[in-house]
Amino acid sequence: MSGRKKWDIVGPFRVALNGIVFTFRTQRHMRFHLFVVIIVILLSILVNLGFRETLVLLFTISLVLVAEMFNSAIEATVDLVSPNYHPLAKFAKDIAAGAVLISTMIALVVGALLFLGESRWEAIKINMTSEGFRLSAGVRLILGAIVLFFVVLVGKGLGQKGRVLQGGLVSGHAAFGFFFATSAALLTDNALSAGIAILLAAIIAQSRFEAKFHTIFELSLGAIVGVVLSLLIFGLVPR
Repeated sequence: MSGRKKWDIVGPFRVALNGIVFTFRTQRHMRFHLFVVIIVILLSILVNLGFRETLVLLFTISLVLVAEMFNSAIEATVDLVSPNYHPLAKFAKDIAAGAVLISTMIALVVGALLFLGESRWEAIKINMTSEGFRLSAGVRLILGAIVLFFVVLVGKGLGQKGRVLQGGLVSGHAAFGFFFATSAALLTDNALSAGIAILLAAIIAQSRFEAKFHTIFELSLGAIVGVVLSLLIFGLVPR
């Protein structure tokens, strides 16, 4: 019996395949990821990606799938050990989901760069470093909002309380409110419009204070982050 178990090669593969099939059957996100994988592979064939680019793409995709499977395994284990709600159980699930999110975001960036191509990427870098490089106000606002989201996310992570969409060291509502208000003030020559935009941002911050989601310090910190980022984007980058 021990000899059979020692040389049983098919058994481990069968167990692994059962795990993949079970994850595919029970996890909706896994089915979505596999569907996206098929689409990406077909697109890579259509755009004639090179051998190395295809390997990088497949490796990145595999990271997303593996992260999703680990996430499912951790969720199942946590539910088995702690069937009732517990903060640590939620913490473990949130960390596993965060790992999937990070791997997915990296895969999106890698895929976009690969499909963009080295020649187009070099052309973009040359245009960005040239003296005649200009960004429209809409593009600045979008890029600023993306950067601000990650800054607020890091700021919330530095604190000891709150969640991503509620509470935390840096108020996201105040940051985004004052970012767009300051951007509007810099883009318009109308003092009344700029004043109204800043007033609306202050009302947003005041509502978060009244709801007891943030302290005055957290709201002030969020407002400072939004104002500084707006000044950097519309002040440092030439129009």
